[in-house]
Amino acid sequence: MFEQLKGLFSNDIGIDLGTANSLVYVRDRGIVLREPSVVAIQAGTNNVLAVGEEAKRMLGRTPGNIIAIRPMKDGVIADFDITGAMLRHFIMRVHHRKLIAPRVVVAVPSGITEVERRAVKDSVTNAGAREVYLIEQPMASAIGVGLPVHEPAGNMIVDIGGGTCEMAIISLAGIVFSRSLRVGGDEFDETITAHMKRAHNLMIGERTAEEIKIRIGSAYPLEAELTMDVKGRDLSTGLPKTITIRSEEIREALKEPLSSILEAIRITLERCPPELAADLVDRGIVLAGGGALLRGIDRLIAEETYLPVHVADDPLSAVAEGTGRVLQELQFLKRVASSSG
Repeated sequence: MFEQLKGLFSNDIGIDLGTANSLVYVRDRGIVLREPSVVAIQAGTNNVLAVGEEAKRMLGRTPGNIIAIRPMKDGVIADFDITGAMLRHFIMRVHHRKLIAPRVVVAVPSGITEVERRAVKDSVTNAGAREVYLIEQPMASAIGVGLPVHEPAGNMIVDIGGGTCEMAIISLAGIVFSRSLRVGGDEFDETITAHMKRAHNLMIGERTAEEIKIRIGSAYPLEAELTMDVKGRDLSTGLPKTITIRSEEIREALKEPLSSILEAIRITLERCPPELAADLVDRGIVLAGGGALLRGIDRLIAEETYLPVHVADDPLSAVAEGTGRVLQELQFLKRVASSSG
């Protein structure tokens, strides 16, 4: 009986509101929802037809009266109303039949403005939250991957998400220095799309670009290079066409966004206090986020920084896991929320 009552009142939720994917963590249950941040609406209205995986399948394939959109851009809200509808959908799915509105922790990029921060809070409140706390993504990510953030020692996290790349040096449960770069998985996809157009006169959609990145994308030379057949539209004839591409040319195409990330890591390390820099020589850098899954990115960063680089066990879940762990410690949560504005 007590467990049933506890279930009715248990209502703490952590949300990783990502540009590419949104994850929802429910206290005592773990990550219960993992869906693409995509919403399908009826053209000319805010009438929501599908959210998440179902809506993502419609991207680039919808008739004129249905529009599939991604309401998050570069880690921040691009469409307030649609983001609110998406959040309502996610919260309702994990919080049905509860008596009390949930307390919600949302991870946000460290570089967002006060206006963008307020937009996130308002969206979550309008979606039915009782209290809303914001935590900076690199802090959530560091907690999620299990870094000892409370210790008086330097920890460095680099979280490469869909819309942003967040990096921070953390010590004594605070961010010593952080950088937020609006480069991430989406930028990789756009770079691949532009390369296919420029090098092969082939027009491909964003889903195909993402598939190329996942299947043959790399940041460092591979022991056995890969190939892939890509279907698209020939821009000169307007007809469908299939070509074979190699992993080397995709790696070459990705050099520009990767060099932006490397430059930001270098700047972060330059701003690191000497005592904490000494800790990083032993502890190294931890990579999280979907971008950490790009083949060889750890080797590329290690070669450029001369530091050990580790990829988190489950990089995609790091931020959501972090919001969940913070839910367990209310005092820490309030302190982090107040320090991040």
